[in-house]
Amino acid sequence: MRVVALLSLVGHAAAIWPAPQSFTNGSAALWLAEDFRVSYNNRTLTQRIGSTKSIPTEISSLDIVEAAVQRARESIFQSSIVPWKFYPRNKLDQIEPSATGNSKIYIQKLQITQTTIDNNSTFKPIAGEVDEAYNLTIGTDGAATIKAVSSISVLRALETFTQLFYLHSGEGTGVYTNLAPVSISDWPKFSHRGLNLDVSRNWFPKENILRTIDALSWNKFNRLHIHITDAQSWPLDVPALPELSQKGAYRSGYSYTPQDIKDIQIYGIYRGIEVIIEIDMPGHTTSIGFSHPDLITTFRYQSWHDYCSEPPCGQLKLNYTPVYDFVTKLFDDVLPRVSPYSAYFHTGGDEINTNDYLLDDTVNSSSVSVLTPLIQKFIDHSHDLVRKAGLVPIVWEELLITWNLTLGKDVVVQTWLDDASLSEVTGRGHKALFGDYENWYLPCGYGQWFNFNNTDAAIHYPYTDYCSPLKNWRVIYEYDPTASLSADQLALVLGGEIHLWAERSDPSNMDQVMWPRASAAGEVLWSGRQDPSGQNRSQIDAAVRLSDLRERMLLRGVGSEPIQMAYCTQYQGDCTW
Repeated sequence: MRVVALLSLVGHAAAIWPAPQSFTNGSAALWLAEDFRVSYNNRTLTQRIGSTKSIPTEISSLDIVEAAVQRARESIFQSSIVPWKFYPRNKLDQIEPSATGNSKIYIQKLQITQTTIDNNSTFKPIAGEVDEAYNLTIGTDGAATIKAVSSISVLRALETFTQLFYLHSGEGTGVYTNLAPVSISDWPKFSHRGLNLDVSRNWFPKENILRTIDALSWNKFNRLHIHITDAQSWPLDVPALPELSQKGAYRSGYSYTPQDIKDIQIYGIYRGIEVIIEIDMPGHTTSIGFSHPDLITTFRYQSWHDYCSEPPCGQLKLNYTPVYDFVTKLFDDVLPRVSPYSAYFHTGGDEINTNDYLLDDTVNSSSVSVLTPLIQKFIDHSHDLVRKAGLVPIVWEELLITWNLTLGKDVVVQTWLDDASLSEVTGRGHKALFGDYENWYLPCGYGQWFNFNNTDAAIHYPYTDYCSPLKNWRVIYEYDPTASLSADQLALVLGGEIHLWAERSDPSNMDQVMWPRASAAGEVLWSGRQDPSGQNRSQIDAAVRLSDLRERMLLRGVGSEPIQMAYCTQYQGDCTW
């Protein structure tokens, strides 16, 4: 299945995103019958009745594949694009196959074969535990087959299958592909391909998160990291500690119930997306102080520049027994409800401000030599609870690089500062994730979110944010922090995540801020920055394929900014520098 062939993309006719590892095609036209049959391991699947957005209660390979097939049907027959934007004006009728006559060849059946049996880890995998490889073939006679290693790789194959079809411009004439014969052999470069979504600085209803999971699956991501709590709000209901969200959420109803979290995780599993929850500690914990002010030092301290990276300030006290009791009670409630549906739990650990502990009456020091053993003890306690629940801890890079803590070899270290961080983490033998703020932070370039008084305004004009400029899709697409790593270091890189911190994002703009720039990261993570011949992938080729995907995302209900003006997709050579 994994014989590498030269990727062959012929103009817009083969606009698959992310690019398959091996793709060959012809130019024969086939039509897809609306009642095409699908078999899964020799079992004929019946068409489902009801919404594909419903959240099931059971998890099984058959149910996952059946639901994915139904979504593929809807995508093809309700959301395929007429590709007028991708050919010179008034030339589409010369590209499309004839919709008249009796010579049309139809795909009448799609045969899906899963070659191995799923197990429990298939649905909540440690990175690398699930093989997502698949083969997809379509003959000129209309025979279509998918051979996939797991139910998750069936999902990936079906997403590719949907992108092969276009809606004919003649009303009521149906959908077609002009690529037969098709032969695709595909698998991901990285086993962790994620988006980090901050839902604490602004509130995002559950339906926004579910829509994001859909979009992630179309781009062959496999992780949604939800940064669920922070200094600004605590939008997570904890039955054992109901006061946390009652006082820490922005308002009543702006918090996720245990059922919401379960629904989000199961919805993700059905789309091959593992949901990872983060409760960031001991920093970024001010919102705990709204219900438990005794646990927090420098709670909402007004001279915030010296005590936190952004207001409101406040960190958990480090040498206080009630803090340990609180964390134990919190984790004993949350983790057993997370662990059936995820293999990981993120405990944060970034941006711990030493000045806060000068005002912590249990510490009274900002000395690194004093604070390091206290932070080590706190992290050991938290990670013992995570492991007890059967989960693998993830932390931000500072715990290893800044504080030089001793972390278990199971701990995944997420880097965010620069390429050097990834090199250091892997050089020290730890599994790592990449995605630094200079390349993969989506909120950059929109300007500062806080206000300036008249005295300071002129100094700070034009109010750029700390990570300006905006990271356009080309910057994201060209990011390759692994290029200088040794083979041993590269083996420790699980993958990466692109980040949406929400100081200036909420449901009104989240889709446009996220897509299709996150799609560029999706191809880097799935296909790799280099093609199978070892050459960097071309922006010129990518722009057309990404524009095609963007059109499909719009029709499937996800807002997405344009890649280029339509003229550039119609006349590609005119818009090349």
